[in-house]
Amino acid sequence: MSEDESFDLAGCLELVRHRDQAAARTLVEHLHPLVIRIVRAHLPRRVSEEDLTQDIFLKMFTRLEQYKGAVPFPHWVSRIAVTTCIDQLRAQKRRPEFRWADLSENEADVLDAVMTNENDVEAGDALAARELVHKLLDQLKPDDRLVIQLLDLEQKTIAAISATTGWSQSLVKVRAFRARRKLQKLFQELEQKERP
Repeated sequence: MSEDESFDLAGCLELVRHRDQAAARTLVEHLHPLVIRIVRAHLPRRVSEEDLTQDIFLKMFTRLEQYKGAVPFPHWVSRIAVTTCIDQLRAQKRRPEFRWADLSENEADVLDAVMTNENDVEAGDALAARELVHKLLDQLKPDDRLVIQLLDLEQKTIAAISATTGWSQSLVKVRAFRARRKLQKLFQELEQKERP
């Protein structure tokens, strides 16, 4: 989030703590771009981004007394947002099995090209490849999916992921290693199911 130099965050927080409704609205407007970016990056299936965003802001306001200023306020709100997304992902029932039949024709073509090491996957298949990656990611546990999303897809640093999630840097590395192995296993299982 680009910090708006003219925005008095400390002053706004003080007004919000004294139940100032206008300040509360201003705070939400200031933090909305940050929260919506997190929600869109980690949005579970069948959940509206508006509902999830409202949940995050509700948690922020109900826990405001817990904020002691040890970390910048936007980082504190980021942690609430990420945790809320993870909780929502955990609440969803994972599909029991992912099969070749679950793929669209384009996704199947992309997977087939990857398995046969064809380097000339057409540019039009890029969307199918992305959807395939997300379908495979959806099979992972929420924490594993999150670490792959942040580290590999969004190219975040270990330190940035640690700051966002509250996990230690060594835990981020261990989770990333395990998540990649699980993703590779899912891919291999899908590949084996297609072999005659």
